[in-house]
Amino acid sequence: MDDQGRDGETVVAQGPRQRSSLPSILFILLMLLLLTSHNGEEYLARHQYQEALETLTDRLGNFTAWRNGTTSNFTLPDRNPSITSLLDVLLPNNGTLNPHHSSYYPNVTGFIHGDTKLYNITPAALSNSSDSFSWKPLAEKLMQGVEMNMSKVLESMGDWNWSAPTRTSMSFIDEASSLSSNNSSPAAREKIAFIHGRIELANPDSEDLRLDFEGVHFQSNGTIYAFANPNGRAFDIRLLPSLVPENVVNETVSIIESKMETRITQLKEMIDAGVIEQNKSSDDQPVTNCSFTFYAQLNSVNIPEVFMEEYEQEVQTPTGIRTANPPRMSLKGVLLSTECGMLYELDNMEGLRSKTFFRKVITYAGTAAAAYLILLLLLSRQMERSYTPSGISRVSRWTFLVQSTIDSVSFASHITFAILADGRTSLGLIAPAFLTCLAFIYEAQFAMTVYQIQLPEQTAPTTTRRPPPATATPAPVATAERTDTLPTTYPPPAQAPTSMPAAINANATNTTPAPTPTQNPNPQSMTFWAFFWHHLRTDPQARMYLMLFVFLTCIVRIILSPTLSLLFVASTYSLIWLPQIWRSVKRGRSSGLKAEYVLGTTACRLYSVLYFLTCPRNVFEIEPRPWAYQLSAFVCLQAAVVVMQEYLGPTFFLPRHLSEMATVKTYDYHPPLPLPDPEAPEQSLGDCSICMDTIVVDPLLHQAERESRQEEKEKNGKGKGDHWDASGPTKRKSHGGMDILNAVQKGMGNAVTRKSYSLAPCHHLFHTECLERWLAIKNICPQCRRPLPPL
Repeated sequence: MDDQGRDGETVVAQGPRQRSSLPSILFILLMLLLLTSHNGEEYLARHQYQEALETLTDRLGNFTAWRNGTTSNFTLPDRNPSITSLLDVLLPNNGTLNPHHSSYYPNVTGFIHGDTKLYNITPAALSNSSDSFSWKPLAEKLMQGVEMNMSKVLESMGDWNWSAPTRTSMSFIDEASSLSSNNSSPAAREKIAFIHGRIELANPDSEDLRLDFEGVHFQSNGTIYAFANPNGRAFDIRLLPSLVPENVVNETVSIIESKMETRITQLKEMIDAGVIEQNKSSDDQPVTNCSFTFYAQLNSVNIPEVFMEEYEQEVQTPTGIRTANPPRMSLKGVLLSTECGMLYELDNMEGLRSKTFFRKVITYAGTAAAAYLILLLLLSRQMERSYTPSGISRVSRWTFLVQSTIDSVSFASHITFAILADGRTSLGLIAPAFLTCLAFIYEAQFAMTVYQIQLPEQTAPTTTRRPPPATATPAPVATAERTDTLPTTYPPPAQAPTSMPAAINANATNTTPAPTPTQNPNPQSMTFWAFFWHHLRTDPQARMYLMLFVFLTCIVRIILSPTLSLLFVASTYSLIWLPQIWRSVKRGRSSGLKAEYVLGTTACRLYSVLYFLTCPRNVFEIEPRPWAYQLSAFVCLQAAVVVMQEYLGPTFFLPRHLSEMATVKTYDYHPPLPLPDPEAPEQSLGDCSICMDTIVVDPLLHQAERESRQEEKEKNGKGKGDHWDASGPTKRKSHGGMDILNAVQKGMGNAVTRKSYSLAPCHHLFHTECLERWLAIKNICPQCRRPLPPL
């Protein structure tokens, strides 16, 4: 009965068992709890925003009550009169300006760089100092009423080296156009603007010190008063009226009240909209606890006020009209800390307005993108030409590896610049970054291909060098040797051409012993590190990728240091074409790189170097380096050598004994051949095996043959320095530069005339142009189908 109760019909009759809905309900409740939980970081950030809103509202109420003269918890400290006297000496104003001739920048939003000098104004340092600067008595009077505990002062200063900075950079954000308040008068909104930004004191030995500042900018006389605190220390902008002169306190109070109302409104909108930014401040202690007051005086420009207002209107809302072109914005500043006894004098401060800077960045991005686009097009055309066995055997992989390294650093720099820059400039910088990334990928891929194809050159046995003949012949004939990279042996042909010398037939074959194959160890019996090392030794692609990884990792570390970055730029750019020159000399063949690629790539590469290292007002504000011109001249010289190697021969700039020592013995497609009688009707070496046309003898070949015979007579018969002519030996006179010029001309003539024909190891004769076009497709002989060495 039990077995029958378990049959299929009984199961079907009972129907499927329903699943309880309790787990599903619990899962939904858990998800709702996680989504609506207020115990996370978002709730804490919202709570902080609400506390900040309450605090700011309470401060505004007390500040408004103080302004109206009612009961308030706020008290404005008195202004120290000694500071006014000190500022009159350190920051002399320009007096009353004639608006028809001079004016100030109404908006100082931008970036400024300049020099910095530190003064220790503690009472002990001032009394023991032998310096006689003009404002020393004023500083002593200022610090008389300041009680200083040196142990607390040293604790507040921290471990940062305050005497190291010599350069300062500042970024200003002027909010003149964004303020609106019912309590602020039109005159106050017109003449005073709230300003904030950052001051960075550069320390070459450690990290820079960053100070955030908030203050007011008086547009009528170009003065700035602000508080500057380290990161992490809050501001109380209600104290700003204590810094400004007495005659502008009421206008300053109106601007501060308007700014506090604007901040309260923004906080309310963010809390209501749920836009809560979590606090990402680190738990690290600030570098210093010293607070500063910042004073600055803008320098006037010789432009009427009406034209300056027109220029400012065009900068804020461009319409395309022509306006006045004012000089760079400049100012002088003072950073004063009475609690720590320090005074920084900021001099020679010059910079750019942010709108002008962003337009300059976009202009640079457009020109850089055009340069990299040209470079990428030239690279693609050259890669298309060189993707043949003959082309790849000529180029050096290090040339493309060096350029890929430069492009990788350029890509990282442009991307970082685009991230740091806000607005439309980020989109403009993406174009050169994208093109440099493409160039890096193509160059690295092509370098890997060249490395894999040229790898047998490192393992193939070298061919022994043949000794020179004991006696000279009237027409020396060079033996045709097989290149050391060929894996096969050329047997003698069935029937050699009748015009070929017997010496070539006798010496054309050269056997090379095959390398002994090595046994691969069993991977199962190897440790991880042993297998890794074996893989690196046997796989060239793994070695190349490991080398690129290590090299790029070192580059990331190097570019963080300005000194090492300049050294990296100088070393990489100076090695663009040197590997290619060395390979052409070593292999005895030209590079195969077209002149358009070499010259165009050189010009595009030098554009960045000359812009950043010679332009005094580049976008990165890098100081000009005089050695950039020498570096550019050296790179241009390399490019000229690469181009001339294509036409004059790979070793045209080396003496004969050095070229013979440096060049690896490879097969010579242009050996000296027996020439027909100069008086014969047909001046040809034979028929080309590809186009079947006759190979016409160049008259320069006969001239070269006569000169070689004459030199041989002089060398063997009459001694060094004698000249043999029909009348007998005469002493040759050395003419210095003329001998060098004749040698160069002779080398050029031999290089040109010998390139007109090519003799393969299988003794088939071709036009050089015909054989080059054939080897661009296949590396075998078009007649006997035997492998051919690179041309």
